[in-house]
Amino acid sequence: MNEFEQNLARLISEIPATVRIVAVSKTKPVDLMRSAYKAGQRIFGENRVQEIINKHPEMPADVEWHMIGHLQTNKVRQVLPLVRMIHSIDSLKLLNTVQKEAAKIQKTVSCLFQVHIATEESKHGFSPNELLDILSNIKQGDYPNIIFSGLMGMASFVDDEDQIVAEFKQLKELFNELKSVSMAGNKDFIELSMGMSGDYPLAIEEGSTLIRIGTLLFGSRACSI
Repeated sequence: MNEFEQNLARLISEIPATVRIVAVSKTKPVDLMRSAYKAGQRIFGENRVQEIINKHPEMPADVEWHMIGHLQTNKVRQVLPLVRMIHSIDSLKLLNTVQKEAAKIQKTVSCLFQVHIATEESKHGFSPNELLDILSNIKQGDYPNIIFSGLMGMASFVDDEDQIVAEFKQLKELFNELKSVSMAGNKDFIELSMGMSGDYPLAIEEGSTLIRIGTLLFGSRACSI
């Protein structure tokens, strides 16, 4: 069993069966990703469009690609045919562009709304009030090629676990509010993408269904094969 297989097995043993792992493979070579695939990993998350474009032909066809980084509207057309889910819908302009391009290729894509819950200004995302307002004005049928699947958020990069938990709680509370109001009756609105290598146990405690794990699986540098 190689290092990745050991890391993956350990992580799977620690998390509930209801939580899925998105292996954050940014900057990782395809050979290492193939090793991860052989170990049973199927969902890979990339921050950059070009990495998905480059790696997609080199990986098995049943890999589920997730776009987890900031997505520029002028890159949507390139990446949309390749991805199953976009975690980072952070503006109405981007949402409209994804709908437009998905309709052109007759594809339905799962999308998560990125919510700004951290204290760092550099992180993208809607404020909770912005998202509540936008979704309250969306009518059924406005986005036929988009599946509204849930929310994504990144906690502050701090050592204070109480602060991290509070930020995850905020996202879960918003998720619950949307489930009972504008997303009421939407059976697809079930995903909470929150938690990374340093804080995923706290995120799972607060209801995460998708954890984005890079370092914990691949190491700070690439694992040996």
